[in-house]
Amino acid sequence: MNKNSTLNYFLAALFILLFSACGARKERTLFNAATDVVTDSIKQVYVVNDQGAGEIYYKIKVNDQLAVRNLQDREFGVKNSTASAATATVGTNVTSYQVDADGNVNLPAIGKVAVLGLTRKEIANKLQTLYGDKLLVDPIIEVTVVNVKVTLLGEFNKQGNFLLERDNTTLIDILGEAGGINTKTADPKTLKIIRGDRSNPEIIYVNLNDINSLSSKKLILQNNDLILLQPTKSSALSEKLQGINNMIQPVLVLLNVALLIFTISR
Repeated sequence: MNKNSTLNYFLAALFILLFSACGARKERTLFNAATDVVTDSIKQVYVVNDQGAGEIYYKIKVNDQLAVRNLQDREFGVKNSTASAATATVGTNVTSYQVDADGNVNLPAIGKVAVLGLTRKEIANKLQTLYGDKLLVDPIIEVTVVNVKVTLLGEFNKQGNFLLERDNTTLIDILGEAGGINTKTADPKTLKIIRGDRSNPEIIYVNLNDINSLSSKKLILQNNDLILLQPTKSSALSEKLQGINNMIQPVLVLLNVALLIFTISR
């Protein structure tokens, strides 16, 4: 075999390996989109199907679950027998109250309060006035919408649902809660946020390697954002090869045993 043939075989093998790496990463990635090819070339933030500015201050909607606490009273807002039927337990003791179809929430001692379309801060101010007039002395009310969340899937140190407990929660805030990305397997150029209507979503690609990406307003998270992070091509290929190896090894053992038996029986 001459040098040119050897070089051609080497280049062919390298091409197959690179192609396999791309395919292996795609196999490990959830919710692939045709535009995912841009992840290898974006500098900072790239938006597909841009749907404009999102909500900087979340406004209450029907069926939202509100947890209400008086910061001056540890016992205020914990689960108790006087809670209305449209409640749910948050964690171990805090009770949330559901916004009904008319946009009202039924709270202990003060009854129904109209909250539809209000921000968390506006509701807190309203409840401070209502409770201050009827029950409490100078209350400091905190309102949390416990169903406002984002979902992290992929190469993060912690996956799952994360509550957006404050307005203007950013991608970096949530990455901090998740313990950051898995630096051994994650490709920081491939972070993707799927936002809005699932049948026609806005897709936001973020290159975490570039610090200028952090200035984008698109990284202020919205309710039900789905945040995905792909593995590097090399780690995806390594895992795929390991899986293939795990399947081949038992076959090789059986072949060796069969060969040994054949050799002995001759």
